[in-house]
Amino acid sequence: MLIIGIAGGTGSGKTTVVNKIISSFPAGEVGVIPQDSYYKDSSHIPPEDRSKINFDEPAAIEWTLLVEHLKKLKAGESIEMPTYSYLTCTRQKETIHVEPRDVVIVEGILVLTDPVLREMMDVKCFVDADADDRLIRVIARDCIERGRTPQMVIDRYEDVLKPMHCLYIEPSKRFADLIIPQGGTNAVAIGLLTDYIDGRLRRAKN
Repeated sequence: MLIIGIAGGTGSGKTTVVNKIISSFPAGEVGVIPQDSYYKDSSHIPPEDRSKINFDEPAAIEWTLLVEHLKKLKAGESIEMPTYSYLTCTRQKETIHVEPRDVVIVEGILVLTDPVLREMMDVKCFVDADADDRLIRVIARDCIERGRTPQMVIDRYEDVLKPMHCLYIEPSKRFADLIIPQGGTNAVAIGLLTDYIDGRLRRAKN
């Protein structure tokens, strides 16, 4: 099993990169493990305090469970991947059944910050984008998907997203084997990564 790590700031275009990679291979050959599914459960915290949770620091993620699930997939075992709600800031009762795949992409803003997880990756990528482009995408996404106002998003960007990006996410770029500027619009970089994955898969099958 080939494990690909794809990191980058919030709104950098990681999801677009992942979707373009998936679409380049036969259905079912590439699986995706989103870091967001492994946020620690916050149901024990009063609802009025959950909005204060910092989702942009490594301590918010249950890394041990994520690593355990990757090891199971690599060993040919299926997993029950957790689900997380940003609306309630809690882990849901529902899980997603995930079968082993030839390629598994681990995607999220912090996936290159954990040394154990990094060691498991065959290829480490960082999707880069200008700060203003990322902010515009975050405003559009959070207002539609998470019920926030533009001012709420801007305040959170200044108070949390920007300082956490500078402290944790941007420094993790140095661990990347491949940096993809302009996110999902960089057809050349995405093509190189896709060709590399295809080559590795062909060699593994021969």
